[in-house]
Order: sequence, then C-alpha cells, then structure tokens
Amino acid sequence: MRAVRGAHTAPELTVRRLLHRMGYRFRLHAKDLPGRPDIVFRRRRKAVEVRGCFWHRHPDPACRNAMLPRTRSAWWAEKLDRNVERDARNLQRLRQGGWSVHVIWECQLKGPSLKEGLTAFLGPVRTPNRPHG
Repeated sequence: MRAVRGAHTAPELTVRRLLHRMGYRFRLHAKDLPGRPDIVFRRRRKAVEVRGCFWHRHPDPACRNAMLPRTRSAWWAEKLDRNVERDARNLQRLRQGGWSVHVIWECQLKGPSLKEGLTAFLGPVRTPNRPHG
C-alpha cells in the first residue's frame, strides 16, 4: 500500500496533458481547498477531480475496475467506503464554497468524450491579452 500514490497518478497525468494541449492553464492540488482537488482553475472557480475506479468505488455497474477483491472483502469494503464518504464531504464543501467540480473516472479516460466533457465543463479557452510586438 505504500506504493499507492495520492497525487501525480497516471490517470491524472493523462488529463493534465490533454488540458494543456487544449490550451487550458491550471494549478495542481490546491492545499487551501477541501480535499486538495487534482486540477484547479481559480479564476473560473472550477476544479477537476480524477478518481481511480477501485479506490473511489466507481458506482457504474459496468466498470470492471471497481470490483472488490475476493480476499478480505469486508475489510476492503469498509476501507473504500470511508474514501467514498470523504469524497462526498469534500465535494459538498467545495460546492458550498462556490466551486463547480467535474469528476473524471479512470475508466472514462479512453474515448473521445473526455475532451468534449472537459470543454463543456470549462468553457472556451481564454487567451491572455498580450501586446503584439
């Protein structure tokens, strides 16, 4: 369990690379926000959470990554349920603070809908006002 990362995971890096290629600029793991969201757009007051299907118990029954292990099932269920409760608390606190949050599940990373969903959530890319020289 020591090797399990909380930040800079492969799914998170995939989303960050896509956002950057699309022209969005963002901050990472804002310590002053509940749950330290993975990707933060402060001016837009929007955050993107990239969740692993197993660790955060993706509720989609079609998701094969969210299955509980057969050994020590009760222990795993209790542990992962605490993660789900914590996620719900943090999401509620963020929304009460005026933030919009978009949750991306690990199994949703493959497919064209990821880019479309991010664009719909974030809106158009804002270009900085730079003088042309």
